[in-house]
Amino acid sequence: MLKSVAARSESLVATRQVKAWTRARFSLEEDVVVMVSELACGMPGCPPLETIVAFWTAPDRRHQFKVFKRVAEVVEDDLPPYWMKDAIISDGDTSCC
Repeated sequence: MLKSVAARSESLVATRQVKAWTRARFSLEEDVVVMVSELACGMPGCPPLETIVAFWTAPDRRHQFKVFKRVAEVVEDDLPPYWMKDAIISDGDTSCC
């Protein structure tokens, strides 16, 4: 199903906001890539849509976390605290949590 123009606009604004919160929360420089994706989850017990946030602090050092709701529903308090920055280093597996 195609999203309406209003829904796409809401999603774009929300994505930009989550990127800004992530950049501020983890004290990231402007040149650090921050990626925000809203994905469908087909696994039992998983919410229908979840938001995945990833950023790189070195070429081989990716940090990643999930928020188990649509990107438009994410609030700043859903982001992990700053002190968890090293705990959210990812090996690239997005199949769980």
